[in-house]
Amino acid sequence: MQKIRTDLAIEAHEMCSKEKAEKNHLDGIDVEEYKNGDVFITRITVTNEKGSEILGKPKGNYITLEIPNLKYSDEAYQSACQEIAKQLETLIKITDKTKTLVVGLGNKAITSDALGPKAVSNLVVTNHIKQGNDFLGDSFSRVCAIVPGVLGTTGIETIDIIKGVVEKTKPEIVIAIDALASRSMDRISNTVQISDTGINPGSGVENRREGINEAALGIKVIAIGVPTVVDAATVASDSIDAVLANTNERIKELGRDKIYSLLAKSVGNMMVTPKDIDSVIEKASKTVANGINLALHKDLTLSEIESYISY
Repeated sequence: MQKIRTDLAIEAHEMCSKEKAEKNHLDGIDVEEYKNGDVFITRITVTNEKGSEILGKPKGNYITLEIPNLKYSDEAYQSACQEIAKQLETLIKITDKTKTLVVGLGNKAITSDALGPKAVSNLVVTNHIKQGNDFLGDSFSRVCAIVPGVLGTTGIETIDIIKGVVEKTKPEIVIAIDALASRSMDRISNTVQISDTGINPGSGVENRREGINEAALGIKVIAIGVPTVVDAATVASDSIDAVLANTNERIKELGRDKIYSLLAKSVGNMMVTPKDIDSVIEKASKTVANGINLALHKDLTLSEIESYISY
């Protein structure tokens, strides 16, 4: 079976389940699915090394939120923000004394990779105020944020920049935001993944860097991402099934894996993103940021948080 590129645990699980015909019964992998209003939630827990090997992901929790109308509906946006906050609270415990470093990964000069930097610009950062005469009170926790850029423009590995900031500022938690790769165009812009296993910047486009995780930083690392690109060969792969279902036996004899391999060689390392990626990133970054804001500043409402930020 050809390797399909995806950063989403839910898609990795779907592919494993399809191959093994054992949905929800893969060794070392627990799956819970439920719906809350406009949001469909899938929580995948990798419980041991066997599950990690099957899924191709480290042990831990992977929470996927699917919000079909996120791009167009204010109600869906509000539900998504609330659900992101709720799910974050299952993974981390926040008080007004907790210091959190939010890291916006990605290249702000490339729209499809600008989720992290754009999300950081929508955060309510408070660490500089909480350090002095704290007039904000208990409604706000201590939040600081950085956009470390990418290796190609800084000449410094992202993890080294983050390590330096962590060493100096001493946060209890790091939240890393990054754009992800999906295997399906249907999940672009309306899916959010939250995990407590950290993140490997660039892995979705085969530009894997050193992991940003608890082992590297010595503190809890939460990763939040939204898929913004799909591998071009994967898009072609989905078309192969339709072609093979409606074509002659001579082509069918090649098999879909052989056809996929030929297509992958022809398109190379090309990624596909929707034509409205500007509005996708705008909405997704605001959604992720305000979900984080709600989780870190617990007593505030979404409207109160939005009043602190100029969009």
